[in-house]
Amino acid sequence: MLIAFNKPFRVLCQFTDSAADGPARATLAGFGLPADVYPAGRLDYDSEGLLLLTDDGRLAHRLTDPRHKALKTYWVQVEGTPDERQLAALRAGVELKDGPTLPAQARNIPPPSLWPRDPPVRFRKTVTDAWLELQIREGRNRQVRRMTAAVGLPTLRLVRVAVGPHQLGPLLPGQWHDLAAGPRHS
Repeated sequence: MLIAFNKPFRVLCQFTDSAADGPARATLAGFGLPADVYPAGRLDYDSEGLLLLTDDGRLAHRLTDPRHKALKTYWVQVEGTPDERQLAALRAGVELKDGPTLPAQARNIPPPSLWPRDPPVRFRKTVTDAWLELQIREGRNRQVRRMTAAVGLPTLRLVRVAVGPHQLGPLLPGQWHDLAAGPRHS
C-alpha cells in the first residue's frame, strides 16, 4: 500500500507526539489513515504537502535512501525577489554547516493556486515575496529552508508537491488516497 497524504501545516510526521514538555501537537493519528502504514521520509512540522506513507519496508527504503536519489519538488514562498545570482547558487549547490548540498534545480514560478494556510503567512507591505520551484535529491533536516536562507531568501511557506513520480495533485490538507486504489478523503 502506498498512501499520498497532504500533510497540513503544523502537523507532526508521526502518529504520536513524544514531546511531553509542552502543549500537544497534531499528529498523523487524527486523519483516519490506514493501520500499519508509516511515513516514507519526513516533512517538517511547519511544512506542508505531499507525505508518502506505506506498509512496505522495501518501498519505504527505495523512496528515502539517498542512494536512490528520488527527486523531491517543492514550491517555496521566499522573502525577497530572487535574482539570477541567487538561483545560480542554488543550482550549483549551497554550502551549509553540515557540508555542501548537491546541485538543485531552481526557478522562479508564478504564485501557485494553493489552499489558504492557517495561520496565514504574515503579509508585510514593505517586504516583497516570490515563489520558487526547487527540486532536490537529498533530504537533510530543514534542507530547503537552510538553502534558501543561505542565498539570502528566507522561506515563508514550503509546500512539497512531488516525490519522484508521485504527485500531490488535487488533495487538500488532511486528505489522502491510496495511490493504487484511488481517491479517499479523511
